This record gives sequence, C-alpha cells and structure tokens, in this order.
Amino acid sequence: MKTQIITGTCSITAKTADLVQQRFVGYDGAKCAAGAAALGICDADTAVGAQAPLNFSGILLVEAGGVIAADVDVDSDADGRAVTHAAGVVNGHTLDAATAAGEIIRVRR
Repeated sequence: MKTQIITGTCSITAKTADLVQQRFVGYDGAKCAAGAAALGICDADTAVGAQAPLNFSGILLVEAGGVIAADVDVDSDADGRAVTHAAGVVNGHTLDAATAAGEIIRVRR
C-alpha cells in the first residue's frame, strides 16, 4: 500500500466541474490543464461548487495518465493526471513507476 506524507494542505472551490481525487487541480479551481501549473492534488472527489481539499507539498499520491518511469519529472495532462514532463510546468517528481494509465504513484512536490 502506498502512503502519503502531506506537509501542506489548502482548499479551493471546484469552479467548473466535479474534481477527481488524486488528480492535479489548477489555480483556477478546475482540473489542471495540460502542461499548466497545479495548485495541488485533490484529496477527495468534490462536486462543483463545493470546497475541494488539496495537498500541495510532501510525498503525494497522484493518478498516472500513462506509462511513467520512477525518478522523472511530471506535469499534468488534459485530465489532471500525471504524465512524463515534456513541456510546460513541472508539477512533481516521481518516486514510483506506472506501467499504465490509472495507476496511483507517489510524487514529491
């Protein structure tokens, strides 16, 4: 079982749609856009209009958007999932590898 070591939390209003647990959330309260800066990772499924709990620093759990190696930088895909950094803002550094989309991995932020 993978665990988190959370050193920073905050909340934000889910602005445009429901937010999904263990996906990146942007500074605008929506799922993080591809390559954009993430405020944090949502810690619980949250309905639009509600306050979403976010973790923004520590060793955090995030959903992978595809195959990712361990010990690489990641950014967000269009669904707020972690993908190997190609362009845009780095949103974390992996501690685990993912062999497929949907796996939960640990990132350091």
